[in-house]
Amino acid sequence: MSSHPSRPRYRRILLKLSGEALMGEQESGIDPAILQRVASEVLEQVRSGVQVALVIGGGNLFRGAALAAAGMDRVRGDQMGMLATVMNALAMQDRLEQLGGQCRVLTAIPMAPVGEPYSAHLARAYLARGQVVVCAAGTGNPFFTTDTAASLRAVELACDLLLKATKVDGVYEADPKKQPDARRYQTLSYDQAIEQQLGVMDLTAMVMCRDNRLPLRVFDMFAEGALAAIVQGEPVGTLLEN
Repeated sequence: MSSHPSRPRYRRILLKLSGEALMGEQESGIDPAILQRVASEVLEQVRSGVQVALVIGGGNLFRGAALAAAGMDRVRGDQMGMLATVMNALAMQDRLEQLGGQCRVLTAIPMAPVGEPYSAHLARAYLARGQVVVCAAGTGNPFFTTDTAASLRAVELACDLLLKATKVDGVYEADPKKQPDARRYQTLSYDQAIEQQLGVMDLTAMVMCRDNRLPLRVFDMFAEGALAAIVQGEPVGTLLEN
């Protein structure tokens, strides 16, 4: 990737991380090395003048699918999943602060003193002050994924770009693990992704992005310098837009 100009292309971004990404090669939990790397890269962007919000999933700590299959109430299972996202948010807040940054955890479910109740206006004010905002507990409602929560928060916070960090370097026409010759898209429209059922995000999340004209870039979070390159406008990964 090329050297980066001094002025970032994007003023405000929201980075969506899966909980599974945080556990690295472990079977569950949080890999401290990955936490350190993500926090460092986020702070690098904040110090360059970019406002950064985060949404982190909870799949590394809790997955309700097996319990739901065994008969657990779906609403209760989803609420447990929301609590897992809060645990990941607190871990990220701690690491960011240890690195010298300022971070606020805003939760969709009121749970002081763990975090402050989510408010879009409050979140925007914190972002404008150069503080990282981690939006936790999903939307606060069952039956909605953290992908949908990320899309919703990005729209509410008037972000210029939604970033989805994955373990692959973009969106492919087929699973590249099963089809090594599968083509990676550089750009893609939301309608194409929905029509072809490419599984970029769930349908609710993609429709929200499309209807609010919010661009989404899918990229490999483990690629060295990828986040910095994207913020400077380089064509890393796959860009989805209207």
